[in-house]
This record gives sequence, C-alpha cells and structure tokens, in this order.
Amino acid sequence: MGVRCLYSLWLCLGVAELGDLVKTHENWRLHQAINLQASENIMSAEARSFLSTDFAHRYTLPEDLVPGLTGLKNAYRGTKHTDAMEALSERYARELFRSMYASLKPLSGHLAAFMLLQASCKRGDRILVISAAHGGYDGYMPGFLPEYLGLTVDFLPFDDRSWNVDAKAAADAIIETKPRLALVGASLILFPYNLRWLRGACDDVGTVLGYDASHVLGLIAGGEFQKPLLEGVDVLSASTHKSFPGPQGGLFLSNRKDLFDRAMQTFLWRIQDNAHWNRIASTAQVLLEMKEFGGVYARQVIANSKALGKQLDMWGFPVKFASLGYSGCHQIHVDQTALRDGWGLTSAQFADRLEANNLIVDAVGRIGTSEITRMGATEEEMQSIAGLIVRAARGEDVRSEAAEVRSRLRMAFVFPS
Repeated sequence: MGVRCLYSLWLCLGVAELGDLVKTHENWRLHQAINLQASENIMSAEARSFLSTDFAHRYTLPEDLVPGLTGLKNAYRGTKHTDAMEALSERYARELFRSMYASLKPLSGHLAAFMLLQASCKRGDRILVISAAHGGYDGYMPGFLPEYLGLTVDFLPFDDRSWNVDAKAAADAIIETKPRLALVGASLILFPYNLRWLRGACDDVGTVLGYDASHVLGLIAGGEFQKPLLEGVDVLSASTHKSFPGPQGGLFLSNRKDLFDRAMQTFLWRIQDNAHWNRIASTAQVLLEMKEFGGVYARQVIANSKALGKQLDMWGFPVKFASLGYSGCHQIHVDQTALRDGWGLTSAQFADRLEANNLIVDAVGRIGTSEITRMGATEEEMQSIAGLIVRAARGEDVRSEAAEVRSRLRMAFVFPS
C-alpha cells in the first residue's frame, strides 16, 4: 500500500474516531445524563441550528478603524444581513432586559465583565466587589481582571446567615470609601440584592453601580429574581449559558450612554476582534424564547430549587439555608463541612460518585436546576432526583433509574418545531 493510501486510511480512521466521540458525548449528555450543574443549560434545536449557519465563518470590520474609509459601517462587503441581524438582536436584548443600550459582542461573560470594569473605571480607581470567600467571582479578585486595569479591590460587607450583601453596612462602606464602582453578582448566589439601598449610597458619592448577572440572567429575563436595570443598576454584564439557556457567550447592558460608549470604543482590537455572528444569531433566538416563555420558565426554576432543597433535606442530605427556603434562584448550596464530617465525602468525591451514576454536578458545592427545568422537570421530578442524588452519594448504583427519569424529560419553553 502506497504512502498516499496509508495517509488516506489514517485520515478516514481519524474522522471516524472524532465523529464517534462527538456522537458518544451527545448521546450521553442529551439522552442519558441528568445535568445538575448550576453553570450550564441546554439550548433549543432552533437556537442550536443557527450555530452551523453561514454566519459561522463570516467577519466584519468597522470602517472607522481603517484609515481613509468613511461613510460605511463596515470595511468588509457582504455584511448587510450581518448588520441587520446584530441590530435585531440588540433590540431584542434591550426590550427583554429594559435597557437603553445593549451589545451581544463579548464572546464570554468574562470578557463582558472586563468591559464593565474598563467602562466604569480608570487606572488607580477603587472597586468594591463580593469576596470569593462569599461566592464572589474569582475574576474580580486581586491579581486577576482588576490587576490588568490597575484597580484596587476591596470587599462589600456580607452577611453569611442570609448569604447576601449586608445592604446597610455596604451602603456605609460605599459612602466612606467612595469607590469608583460597587459591583454585585456572584458565582455562588442564592438571593436578590437590595439594589435600591446601594443605589442611594452610590448617588451620594458618585459611584457606578454594576451587576454581574451571569448566573441569574435567565431568571432576570423571565422577570423573576430581580430587575436590576429598573432598580437602579448603571451597567450589567453576563454570560449567556447558565440560567439563560443560550450558547457560550456574553452580554453587556447599560442605561448610561457614557458607560456604553466607553465600552464600545475600547472593545475592538483591545479586547477581541470578532463577535462570532452565528453565536449572536443563536442568542437572539433564545432572547425570543425568553420573551415568550421566560416568565413561566424562571418561576419553575425557582420552584424546582426550593423543592429539590426541601427533598434533599428530608433525605438527611446537608443543604444550606432551610430557614430561607433553600434558594431564590437556580442554585442549591451543599454544606460541605457537614458533607465531609457526616458523609465522609469531599465535594469533589461527591461529584465523582454522582457522575458515575449519570448525575452531573460541579465540585464546588452547588446543585443547579436550570437545565432540568428547561427539559420540563417540575416539583414531582425533584422528589425522584433528590432520592437518586442521596443514594448515589451513599455508593448505590442508580444508573438505570437515572436513565428512566431522564427518558421522561422533554425540551420545554420553546416554540413548536
């Protein structure tokens, strides 16, 4: 056999191996596993279909960045439909989130967060954020995003008992330290913030009030949890693939033209150079779905979290904040100390035991209800799922029962195909 034939055979085998791997993953994640990760969700077939359109390999280049070109939006040609789609998606976002300005350009929530910081602050400014010790996003901690922008980081006062910012103490801290930015939002989040109290303090000292809504964007889209931009937030960043059931990506919203313009002016070639228009088209489809079905979806997510927390508690599994209804969003928090001392498991070992039984959680102590709600699960399924979680944590084999529960779930809160 010649070298060319051997190469062709190797190439065919490689393609088959890749195809088999993709199919195996899709079969497991879409048909066998029950996903309970708080940072993930599932897209509708319609939204997924936009990811493989011609938008996926097209590009734009604003003409005002090219010397000698004026009068056109893009230096590239063939972009008239791209421009129209971008304008449409931004309109959908503005309408859904009650925002004056919107951009879907950032490729991730992390980049949207970077935009929020650089639009709000200048080098040497002080910011107040939620500490990572209280579930705050690691990217806002000293040594990460603030370091690149030359920002000093302090932390908002926090009440561990209510797992929330201590609004009065935080307002006092804002007035005392006069930060350029006060930023709420967290990776481990359970309950809404008292934004009106923070807004008053920010107004007193000229501080920008920001909100990282990455985890709760889908609930906000449904009019639940809270309405940040109506409650006084100046600027909001988010990822679009957690409680919001879209593709991996970011969103940037503001009611202040100065902040929005500053973010956009420093965006291209300083943060990223392409927006991935197939992703934006897909996100726009999800914005439409949330406009139509977001309210009932968001309410069911929260109802499922409360029900699952209660059922886990009844099984004797260590979950937090029973006196507060366990959750006000898509997350339930595991008491990791009680898990270790009473069950002999670290959170990573707990996650491993569940994954071996086709139940997927993260290894940081969160259980999420967004994806199973998107798949049509209600409080009734929470009873079954709680039992599966506890029995799997105890070392039982519940794979067949998990598969049976998964087989009953069907995509919900979407337009008819």
